[in-house]
Amino acid sequence: MSSQPGHNFSTSTFLLIGLPGLEQSYVWIAIPFSSIYAIVLLGNCMILHVIRTEQSLHEPMFYFLAMLALTDLCIGLSTVHTVLGILWGLSSDISLDACIGQSFFIHSLSFMESSVLLAMSFDRYIAICNPLRYSSILTDARIIKIGVAIIIRSFLFTIPAIIRLKFFSYCRPHILSHSFCLHQDLLRLVCSDIRFNSFYALGLVICTLMVDSVLILVSYVLILKSVLAIASRDERLKSFQTCVSHICAVLIFYIPIISLTMVHRFGKHLSPIVHVLMGNIYILFPPLMNPVIYSVKTQQIRSRIQRFFSWQRY
Repeated sequence: MSSQPGHNFSTSTFLLIGLPGLEQSYVWIAIPFSSIYAIVLLGNCMILHVIRTEQSLHEPMFYFLAMLALTDLCIGLSTVHTVLGILWGLSSDISLDACIGQSFFIHSLSFMESSVLLAMSFDRYIAICNPLRYSSILTDARIIKIGVAIIIRSFLFTIPAIIRLKFFSYCRPHILSHSFCLHQDLLRLVCSDIRFNSFYALGLVICTLMVDSVLILVSYVLILKSVLAIASRDERLKSFQTCVSHICAVLIFYIPIISLTMVHRFGKHLSPIVHVLMGNIYILFPPLMNPVIYSVKTQQIRSRIQRFFSWQRY
């Protein structure tokens, strides 16, 4: 098989790309990337700890937020070893099995984040449009069922496309275009028939990310209609402010994923570093920003974190 000169690969080993052209500066680039991963891990762990320990936060809105934080935490954990391994000069190689496993978790967790955001929009819709029945509709048992459905939908439907990657023939140079493994990146190296994977992946994206985004949009149209019907301006503002954090979370998830898709589809002429940077933004931006947004915009979370740090000080 062919590969880059100077690299001796077995047939089941792939080379991950860091930041092309900036290899001499990896040590300096590794410092901010390590800081970002530390914030991702600590920020999401803090959100989970606050929700678990604060009895007043044991309600549907914060259960869904805990699901989002757990998903973001897992996304960080699924990529930290390859991204920082490259930048710190530890390893840029990955076996086929490890690559397939990482690809499975990245895509499944992305679908899971989309599903959680959809569940959160449903929560906001019920809270604003049908507040009197909120607690009777979103019971603990129903939230558990929603959580199980999200997990099944996200992980089970990803398996058929991912498992086929194990049986393909990879005859092109084993050089991936990101610091982590993605399904479409591996397909680029395959010489076998990939029609099933291509169509299945497209259908999965349409049935999850696209459908979820449309349903989230519909829920906010209904929320906006309900909010505008409220007579008091202060009440309208108060109702809409409860949605600001979720709207920000939706935007920081969908904008990077749409941008990365556009770069993969139409940006083949762009510098490889653009592809790598967009991939890292897609992986790191939502897990980094969600804890910040919810800590700043959600009063209950903010006050509990402030109390936590004030106790640590004394």
